[in-house]
Amino acid sequence: MSDNRPGLPHPPEDLVPDGGVRRVRGNDYRVLQPQEQFTPELRVSVIIPAYGAQDKLDLVLQGLSRQTYPAALTEIIVVDNGTSPPLRLPGGTAARLTVCDKPGRACARNAGLAEATGDVIFWLDSDVVLTPGAIEAHMRWHHTAPYLSVTSYIRFTEAPLPEVLPDDLEAAFEPAAPHAWLVGLVERTDGLTTNSPRPFSLHVGGATSVNAGLVQAAGPMDDDLIVGQDTEMGFRLHQAGAVFVPEPRARAYHLGPTMRMRQQKSIDRVSHAFVADRIPAYQWLRTHPAREWQVPYVTAVVDGTAGYEAVRASVDALLASTVVDLSVVVVGPWDTLDRDRRAPLNDPNLDLVLVHGHYEHESRVRLATAEEVDPRVPFVLRLPAGWAPGEDSVAVLLDLARVEGLGLIEAVLDDPAGDAVPARLERVSAFARARLVAREGEPLDAAVRAVSGVRRVEGDKHGFTREPGELPGRRSAYKARIQAKAEAARLARESERLRAQVTKWRDEAARWRRSTVELRREVGTLRRELHAAQKAQRDMRTTLAGTVKRALGKRLRG
Repeated sequence: MSDNRPGLPHPPEDLVPDGGVRRVRGNDYRVLQPQEQFTPELRVSVIIPAYGAQDKLDLVLQGLSRQTYPAALTEIIVVDNGTSPPLRLPGGTAARLTVCDKPGRACARNAGLAEATGDVIFWLDSDVVLTPGAIEAHMRWHHTAPYLSVTSYIRFTEAPLPEVLPDDLEAAFEPAAPHAWLVGLVERTDGLTTNSPRPFSLHVGGATSVNAGLVQAAGPMDDDLIVGQDTEMGFRLHQAGAVFVPEPRARAYHLGPTMRMRQQKSIDRVSHAFVADRIPAYQWLRTHPAREWQVPYVTAVVDGTAGYEAVRASVDALLASTVVDLSVVVVGPWDTLDRDRRAPLNDPNLDLVLVHGHYEHESRVRLATAEEVDPRVPFVLRLPAGWAPGEDSVAVLLDLARVEGLGLIEAVLDDPAGDAVPARLERVSAFARARLVAREGEPLDAAVRAVSGVRRVEGDKHGFTREPGELPGRRSAYKARIQAKAEAARLARESERLRAQVTKWRDEAARWRRSTVELRREVGTLRRELHAAQKAQRDMRTTLAGTVKRALGKRLRG
């Protein structure tokens, strides 16, 4: 079967380390070019969470028995999530059955994951039948790179369920509807290779495989979520460095519509309420201008041992940033502090005591003895203590990173002593990918440059300073908004006044036009009267002249 995915020429040399793992920039997996003929070596664990629907599960297991990928390298784990009466495995299947009494799809998957031994984890729903070459199509990619998540093309059928799975699945299950949202996403982004800021949205669990090492790095399914577990885990896989691949040759049939297809608005309402707290990349769900979230969008790291004034200058400026979706980690030996109660001014650790006391109860600041950043945070800002960003500095750097897809931005801060000390905005997913593909001895920043891109900017031109003075921050931003609203109201009143003046002028012009018409009429009347008077005068002169002439004639004759 031909692959309709667009291809690229052989990747540049700097993207293929000698003896190492081939590198993907962003999510443009086309450089990987998996081989049509490959020697299967990796084991795959197919995990099937199931609750009821024994007839569908039987068909799913029959589909797995026909896979072209070697059965000796395939492990099938069915997790009965509390079905009553319990599910059974049909005779002849290679699957094994385990039970998870804690309800929830995520709990069942985690139970299967705990027993899986494969190099690749294949999530498969208990109502999704794979076509015979589906797993092989997935594994072809996984033999090419160890950081992939591959998703099948699922079609939704409403055909009657057969008792035995037929050989011709297309004849049995078509016509069927495609996964419209998935197909639309893939088409809009050229197969997720371009214009795809959130490729992890492709991680849907109906028939998706993931490298087991990535799953271990990202962690298991979040069983606190009612819905949206697939997307949330996809985000964590993305943070761990995953590349997401839609594979059109891995086809599958979903037996009947999904709950989401039947109740999309209700499902989204529940999902969005929970994933907004856990997936910072979904900024469109974080519309509140000031609230805090479980996982912030950016975390700044500051050395807490650099002196009270220096630390405070940096931390206070960060807290005053226009980026509210931000937390600060201040690193220092806080567990060793023993405050001197009798002579506090002579305490050799006085500056540490002041930093600790100043931020101990600030909710957006965490005092940590070692650098501890939640791996789900998309961006980490490493700020030298004493340097204060302007109120928009962090926002500008984040915008630059998003627009250009950069993995690292260094803002160079010129030191009076002549040393250049950079503030570093790091994209966590890019650094995770770089660790997976870096050559031995290669600087990590160089690997980041290959997989995502690096930019250096001038710190002072982006608002960084050693003399922050009065912090602008949200208070000045609030004042500016109040002033802007007042100015807008003033301009609205002025506009209203001008509109009223224009209306007045229009009324005046209308009156002038009416007066002009009347004057023209009066002038016309006067001209006619004048013409009549002039005519009467001429007639009078003619009559008078005739009378005089006749009178003179009579006298002369007499």
